[in-house]
Amino acid sequence: MSNLIKISVRNLVEFVLRTGDIDTSFMSMSRAVEGTKAHQKVQNSYGYEYQKEVTLKHNVYYDDFTIQLEGRADGILTLGDEIIVDEIKSTTKDLEDIKEDYNELHWAQAKCYGYIYCLQNNLDNIYIQLTYFHIESEERKIFKREYTKEDLEKFFLYLTDKYIEWASITFYWGGIRDKSIEEISFPFKNYRKGQRELAVATYKTIKEGKKLFAQAPTGIGKTMSTLFPSIKAIGEGTGTKIFYLTAKTITREVPIASTEILIRKGLRVKVIVITAKEKICANEEVKCNPRDCSFAKGHYDRVNEAIMDIFENEDLITRDTIVSYGLKHNVCPFEFSLDISLWADIIICDYNYVFNPQVYLKRFFENPNEDYIFLIDESHNLVDRSREMFSTEINKSSILGIRDIFKENYPPIYKALGKINSILNKVKDDLDIDKEYYQREEISDLYYPIKRVITVLEPWLMEEKKHSEYEKVLELYFNLTTFVKISELYDSHYVTYIKEYNKDIIFKLYCVDSSYLLREALERGRSSIFFSATLTPLDYHMELLGGKKDDYHIKLSSPFSRENLCLMVANSISTRYKDRERTYIDIVRHIETFIYAKKGNYFVFFPSYVYMTNVYEILMERNENLNIIIQDGNMSEIEREEFLLRFEEGNELIAFAVMGGIFSEGIDLTGEKLIGAIIVGVGLPQICFERNIIKDYFTYNLDEGFEYAYVYPGMNKVLQSAGRVIRSPEDRGAVLLIDDRYGTREYRALFPNEWLGAKNIRTDMEMKRILERFW
Repeated sequence: MSNLIKISVRNLVEFVLRTGDIDTSFMSMSRAVEGTKAHQKVQNSYGYEYQKEVTLKHNVYYDDFTIQLEGRADGILTLGDEIIVDEIKSTTKDLEDIKEDYNELHWAQAKCYGYIYCLQNNLDNIYIQLTYFHIESEERKIFKREYTKEDLEKFFLYLTDKYIEWASITFYWGGIRDKSIEEISFPFKNYRKGQRELAVATYKTIKEGKKLFAQAPTGIGKTMSTLFPSIKAIGEGTGTKIFYLTAKTITREVPIASTEILIRKGLRVKVIVITAKEKICANEEVKCNPRDCSFAKGHYDRVNEAIMDIFENEDLITRDTIVSYGLKHNVCPFEFSLDISLWADIIICDYNYVFNPQVYLKRFFENPNEDYIFLIDESHNLVDRSREMFSTEINKSSILGIRDIFKENYPPIYKALGKINSILNKVKDDLDIDKEYYQREEISDLYYPIKRVITVLEPWLMEEKKHSEYEKVLELYFNLTTFVKISELYDSHYVTYIKEYNKDIIFKLYCVDSSYLLREALERGRSSIFFSATLTPLDYHMELLGGKKDDYHIKLSSPFSRENLCLMVANSISTRYKDRERTYIDIVRHIETFIYAKKGNYFVFFPSYVYMTNVYEILMERNENLNIIIQDGNMSEIEREEFLLRFEEGNELIAFAVMGGIFSEGIDLTGEKLIGAIIVGVGLPQICFERNIIKDYFTYNLDEGFEYAYVYPGMNKVLQSAGRVIRSPEDRGAVLLIDDRYGTREYRALFPNEWLGAKNIRTDMEMKRILERFW
């Protein structure tokens, strides 16, 4: 039904009735941490008379369209002639302080459920019950009111009438959008080699509601090949929203540019870029409360007007657009952007907003199986990113760092923090930990004391907002709540990792294999398209990114002429750690031969900063006149931009950088801005305890531990680094791989098709002759 507008009961209530300030200085997280368990305890305390988690749907018909409301009542209780809608709210607030009018939004949501239930069951009256469940004491406080169907209908229609202005805008906008989608053609005269194939595969995958894993080299036009068919799917009613997900801020420029091209061709879609709170905050300091931020004060009184303004006047809503309208209406730009996203057709944002259990956009994912399309750019990055999303740690120093605050006036908090400290010390002593240790079994003795600290801290955080150490305590509180939430996910895919560092004890729940959690997150949408130039090998990425055996995969060849790339392999030099000292001079000679063959700008990529610095010093000593710049480990965004601005034709620049770092992917230096790259080593991640945990896990489960922990991630870094050289059909460039392992069958099997003509070189003279012929 093209004229159907869906909204959840919760979103309807919050949207229409919200007023007042943003205040995230402290809001109890216990409901998030313990809410599900609290609901289950209340629900399970009843017998057959209690029907739990009841899905309720209702359509409201207007002239041209229908609003479909959907939600889930916590319970429907039947006691004789009484039918009761039960809404459960978990809390740590003293039940004595909770009165009947404690939160009108709680009543509002339940009243909507009550009205829908009355309609569907021919009831003239119904009872609405709010059950407040105290998490620590497990006591309950219940409020119950009786309503007639007419009372509830009056309230319900008040809400929907308020919403109808927005619904009508959405509906009529949908018609304009769909007509423009129907009329728009692919924006370029011709498809590049492989581009049509990827677009067709994307369209078919979305139609069938499946996943696609696409290795598509630079130059195919991955963004347009995935975005265009996804937009067509929305126009046909197959999809409702596109989430274009990126790993880094810099890579958002490409989908923004692609949507601009389509908009110039006549497409009408609402596109929003979501920027992290820290990067878009209009306040001097990120403090989201009415005392410290004028934008937070009264935000909800003004935000609906701001949304209407921006929706009526803008299609492409970037960071700067949001800030501009935020200042105009005096609303928080970040919260404003999240609200606008509800009305957008395409949301460009970080991976976190779909996958991270702490920050994913719950407003979109309340109901399962929505027709969302997830486009996951540079998806090789999601392997390690997702491990961190689903992992968490606490450390002893953060516990002891705040403990003395409570010694005099808050002994229960002081004592509870001391308990965590004691258990951390005991674990260290019992396991006789020396520096680092891990085990597959969880150490659950820590969980209750952490939950206890969360509980006793909440009243303090409510009352002491002006305390000088408030932010420090709040940070620990959020860290502990995250720890508890992640602990509920702990299973055979996790290990408990303990590290002693500078007399501190770090206790980590480490998600070694996040594939099943990603798979669950992907179920929130209809279809997912994973694409990158470097999904090598494909089966490894499908395994770790939550793929299934029946998911689609495609491997495309480079659209550029092989003659444009001169690829050489120096496979007689070892760059292994034990051999580096004696091969520095060989590396330097190869660099000299490579860069002196033709004047221009070059990148030289290394596996580590130390290795890079040592080679840099020797090269400079022998070549004082070279224009060399070197990546610093702590560069600001401005410094990164300045670094890249040096790549201009005629600069004869030699840039030293680290593989897997900020300059090895996501940057375009076309034409003469970059004519060659040297890759020193095979990109293996630094050998460390955490990587060895991954190795042990995949050795045990798949007998491919070293490959999964080191070889495959390393080779992806190599491919990304080499991919900086040829960025357009006109580009010509040279790449030199230095490491003896590139001569082995194992590594040659990981070479993309366009690398199969690589030339092996043993001497600098040989390299010089090959480069002279090429240039």
